[in-house]
Amino acid sequence: MKRFTATLLLFVLSLGTFSSFTPPQKQAPIEKRIEDLLAKMTLEEKVGQLNFVVGDLFNTGPTVRTSQSDKFNQDIKSGKITGIFNIHGAEYIGKLQRIAVKESRLGIPLLIGADIIHGFKTVFPIPLGESASWDLAAIENGARVAAIESTAGGINLTFAPMVDIARDSRWGRTAEGAGEDPYLGSLIAAARVRGFQGKDLADPRTMAACVKHFVAYGAAEGGRDYNTTDMSEYVLRDIYLPPFKAALDAGSATLMSSFNEFNGIPATGNMFTMDQILRKEWGFTGAVISDWQNITEMVHHGYSKDHGQAAEQALRAGTDVDMMGEAYLNFIPEMVRSGKMDVKVLDASVRRVLWLKFKLGLFDKPYLYSDTKREKNEIRNKENLGAAFDMARKSIVLLKNQGNVLPLTAATKRIAVIGPLGNNKADMNGTWSFFGEEQHAVSFLEGIKKYAKGAEVTYAQGCDLYTNSTTLFAEAVTAARNADVVIMAIGESAVMNGEGGSRADIGLPGVQLDLVKEIHKTGKPIVAMVSSGRALELTWLDQNIPTILATWSLGSEAGNAAASVLFGEYNPAGKLPLSFPRHVGQLPLYYNHKNTGRMYEGDHSEPGSERVYKSRYRDVPNTPLYPFGYGLSYTTFSYGKPTLSKSSITGKETLTVTVDVTNTGKVAGEEVVQLYTRDMVGSTGRPVKELKKFQKLSFAPGEKKTITFTLTTADLSFWRRDMTYGAEPGDFKVMVGGNSRDVQELPFTLTSL
Repeated sequence: MKRFTATLLLFVLSLGTFSSFTPPQKQAPIEKRIEDLLAKMTLEEKVGQLNFVVGDLFNTGPTVRTSQSDKFNQDIKSGKITGIFNIHGAEYIGKLQRIAVKESRLGIPLLIGADIIHGFKTVFPIPLGESASWDLAAIENGARVAAIESTAGGINLTFAPMVDIARDSRWGRTAEGAGEDPYLGSLIAAARVRGFQGKDLADPRTMAACVKHFVAYGAAEGGRDYNTTDMSEYVLRDIYLPPFKAALDAGSATLMSSFNEFNGIPATGNMFTMDQILRKEWGFTGAVISDWQNITEMVHHGYSKDHGQAAEQALRAGTDVDMMGEAYLNFIPEMVRSGKMDVKVLDASVRRVLWLKFKLGLFDKPYLYSDTKREKNEIRNKENLGAAFDMARKSIVLLKNQGNVLPLTAATKRIAVIGPLGNNKADMNGTWSFFGEEQHAVSFLEGIKKYAKGAEVTYAQGCDLYTNSTTLFAEAVTAARNADVVIMAIGESAVMNGEGGSRADIGLPGVQLDLVKEIHKTGKPIVAMVSSGRALELTWLDQNIPTILATWSLGSEAGNAAASVLFGEYNPAGKLPLSFPRHVGQLPLYYNHKNTGRMYEGDHSEPGSERVYKSRYRDVPNTPLYPFGYGLSYTTFSYGKPTLSKSSITGKETLTVTVDVTNTGKVAGEEVVQLYTRDMVGSTGRPVKELKKFQKLSFAPGEKKTITFTLTTADLSFWRRDMTYGAEPGDFKVMVGGNSRDVQELPFTLTSL
């Protein structure tokens, strides 16, 4: 007891000794400053640097404590939290930083995180929509604008980009990613990281990115969010890992672990993915942040017996920061004291967190993100809204335009806007748009009225999004009968996709399809604008409606962007980043599938009594309704026959692929020229095609351009049977076209490596 009392007295005296502690000399190297801090930190203060808590603005998961600012104040003073997320406000955050720097023992500044997924106050299209632009510069600029605005609001860390590959559109979080392809997804992941982080994290207009969710979260069984994932290492490495590697190569400062179990072990405690691949193979030295309570949720997975074991498993695996679980706070100090855990394990995680804070410039300038003048001038300004407008119209995909109903002309005098999304501001911003005020969004009706100069525009809701009531049908039918053209604004609300937004039925929700069928009976030309955060099942629309647009969730400028396309001010050039199924039963569905031993290339409509021993469905074709890379234009493009620089290459040579593309229409337009390859024989089975290159180009009417692609053995590489990465000599095909279905093929041979 005497020894305990003496130790306690020394501890109390030590607190007094360092109560006025100031950070180490600013001119010292970061590594030295970190070690100086570590040497002075108590176990509790170290663990505090690994504890991330939610603010009192809004929550995206269950809480384990009362989130009140006075509670923050005390925890900040005592060093129990590393930062707060989902708060904003330059003045408010400045006050919190002042407490951390001036009133805590060691003066360590706070991380201020938030889910800045597709904009701050100026909301851009959902990431899936942005990905449909295939415009990497515009996507990077969207992240750049989001960083400028959110840092002006006090935020220095975004939990984005989400780079999970999504092959099953039942999964709600399809909306947050770049679709089904690892090559396109990798390029977009890198672009978003560059946009968020810029060239210097200490620049007050940049913020740390957090690439998520590591790993294979998008392969949840049944498309049900948070569900189990089980796959071969080949699929993991060839399909699901590349976007993460691309994001980290682009400099992503942090990474977030995923909710799912991967091959029997929860991702947050998975030594193979978190330590072997991430740390050892890739050499990632940044901080890993858990997703909301996914450390303690390992108990529910049946992998951890209690929260204490979960904390140990996660920290040993390399999950540095505990988001909203407080497992580290409650259990790690005692583990270290008892000798169960070496303090070096804890110190490694603390170093990574402190490194992030130093790189953000917070130790030297803790109020870097507390500039109220910037907050006033750099949020929702004209330039930012202009960027959102440009991105939104580039995201729209024209799926069908039979009879050239679009673009609308001056001859159209009466327009009926019908549907629950027509005069709906609340759902324009889409999922994960917490900071964007819905009152600022431009509705479709507002945009159409603005562009429809001289035309009469009427509106009828027709139905709502959440019930099966048909009481508003009659009004909508009357409006359609009195119009020259009907614009149907239909699809999903913002809460119908995103996290927790998985759907077993991916058709139009509620009675919207019934409404469309009633309007179709009027015989009036219909333009269906389908907003969604996933690929929807649109088979009936494709068979019956002349014009269909995929309008995703377009953000702040939704109405203006849609109207710009409807009236021909902008010629749509979007291409699908994922396959649209004919039926939900086809899911998961993706273009880069493998062949079976019993390929089926015919039509499903064979005699019902005949049994066909091939890989097919009896009731629908195997093919998607709209393939990956597909999208129409108000003009047309013709492709000449591709040519190759040679018919065979060695591993040290390159192959040049050339194709002429001509705008054969009467208006200017853009085309995404796509190149795919197929490895005909491999040590493991290879996909029927894989996207390897693309170019997005503008064409004047009648203009012809010669497009050149260069392929190397790096483009032909994959994870081989012996789990080495590289190409294999053999026969290949190269395919060029405007989508993954409509391509021209040429063979070539890789003779040696």
